[in-house]
Amino acid sequence: MPSFDIVSKVDTQTLDNAVNVVIKEIANRYDFRDSNTSIELNKKDMLINIETTNDMQIEAIEEVLIMRSVKQGIDSRSYDFSKKAEPSGKVLKKTIKVNAGLEKEVSKKIVKLIKDSKLKVDAAIMDDQVRVTAKKIDDLQAVIQLLRKSDVDVPLQFVNMK
Repeated sequence: MPSFDIVSKVDTQTLDNAVNVVIKEIANRYDFRDSNTSIELNKKDMLINIETTNDMQIEAIEEVLIMRSVKQGIDSRSYDFSKKAEPSGKVLKKTIKVNAGLEKEVSKKIVKLIKDSKLKVDAAIMDDQVRVTAKKIDDLQAVIQLLRKSDVDVPLQFVNMK
């Protein structure tokens, strides 16, 4: 039976390249001179740690990160900017989480969308991905089109089409 997996992941090498470009750009900007700004990517936990002196600089770093990530092919919805910056002495620290994998709520929402569409497919949640199987490849392609048009808050990739 034909099947494919719905995942939400970010390539770590592409993310590393985007963060390195941000670091170089911030180092060359006039408004960041003498500001003790540091940006660091934790590949293991998929976190970006930012340390700088004020809120305006954090916002500028976030804007540059989004702009450079989009140019590298990373969807801007992959980042979780909801956590506020915390003061630590004379600097502000902010941790940006990079979303890797589908959360349970999002997986349930995707399965519900698929079931409500009345297509002849089966959707099953498997850890941090959703597997969709059907008798016809055309039904699988209809599911892909349905999910691309739907309003899911995370970027989706469709892999392992068999």
